[in-house]
Amino acid sequence: MYVASTRGRGSVPPSAGSRVPTTVVLLGTVSLLTDVSSEMVTAFLPVYVIFNLQMSYLQLGLLDGIYTGATAVLRLVGGHVSDRIRRPKAVAVAGYGLSAATRLGFPLVGASAGGLGGVLALDRAGKGLRTAPRDALISLSTPADQLGAAFGVHRMMDTVGALIGPLATFAVLTWLTTSPGPIFMISFCFALLGVIVLVFFVREHRFTGPRTAVVFRDALGLLRHRGLRRTTVAAGLLGLATISDAFVFVVLQRASGVSPTLLALMPVGTALTFLVLATPLGRLSDRVGRWRVFFAGHVVLLAVYLLLLGPFDGLALVIVTVALHGVFYAATDGVLMAHGATLVPERLRASGLSIVQTGQALARFASSVGFGVLLTTLPFTAAVLVATGALVAVLVAVVLVIRPEVS
Repeated sequence: MYVASTRGRGSVPPSAGSRVPTTVVLLGTVSLLTDVSSEMVTAFLPVYVIFNLQMSYLQLGLLDGIYTGATAVLRLVGGHVSDRIRRPKAVAVAGYGLSAATRLGFPLVGASAGGLGGVLALDRAGKGLRTAPRDALISLSTPADQLGAAFGVHRMMDTVGALIGPLATFAVLTWLTTSPGPIFMISFCFALLGVIVLVFFVREHRFTGPRTAVVFRDALGLLRHRGLRRTTVAAGLLGLATISDAFVFVVLQRASGVSPTLLALMPVGTALTFLVLATPLGRLSDRVGRWRVFFAGHVVLLAVYLLLLGPFDGLALVIVTVALHGVFYAATDGVLMAHGATLVPERLRASGLSIVQTGQALARFASSVGFGVLLTTLPFTAAVLVATGALVAVLVAVVLVIRPEVS
């Protein structure tokens, strides 16, 4: 990968081929450091909640739902404020800073489920504020025909952090202590480094043209655009049929029969596959269509669900399942934002992307809570069967009824 130097708006000319804007690489570095921090918490959460605090699957579902869905409304706020003041970097800094500060709150709440949920909500609020402005910065610094590749590079670097985070958690749990204090303090240090890189090295985007006082009204008007509206609905429905990572790994541990201590390592397999495939699948989406690749990723997710239901067990099942789980994320995470960016004008870029992100986040919040209820009331196999049937129904509906425009 070659990095182009940043000039003016931080973009590269369309003839730059495979070169990636410096802004994308710097934001990737910020995400890498932040993801080390957040994935340390994510990897520790199932072990902490189920085995340390002895909470129920429903409580885990509620906490995981907060972790996934608390970003929803604030994604709209972050996108709107970013477009209104035309300073996406400033809004992103506020979001990253809030998430970093919450790391110091985790040790203070101890075993309180309410306190833990509150801190998780603040952490995800920070993510909600920063996500749309950050993705807007990526799209605004990249030529339209290279958006898939740019988001792929960013998500690849982000996933390096997702790979290091669980490994760090596993190392602390194995060689130091099972106490949550050291995990949260190390997590804070990585988050703080990410904020420092963003503040001192990433340039603010320079908008051209007059300011507008009707950003919010125009942003809501984006939903009249058939492509964006259908993309938002389709992504939301697919998110509703998506089992959250925490539950995929919990079910996989039960189905495979491996030691519960391997729960903290399962995200590593997903991250490794993501790391290898995020950029190639991003570039592929630029050539064959971003929505097609996004949809194909959910077909791979269906294969993951079927493996959780299958007759196989042991370590081989874990390896294959987490690898396919990584393929799903590589084909969907950055690709959806690359697709959405082509449907939104520059002055409303953050608002438009936040609409798509909010629909998906709300759906995944509902999915986490719903699947927690299923695991509480039904056997594991029956719960996964319901989720599998829902995903099949949504895939068919997206193809036959919703049919988002391909980009």
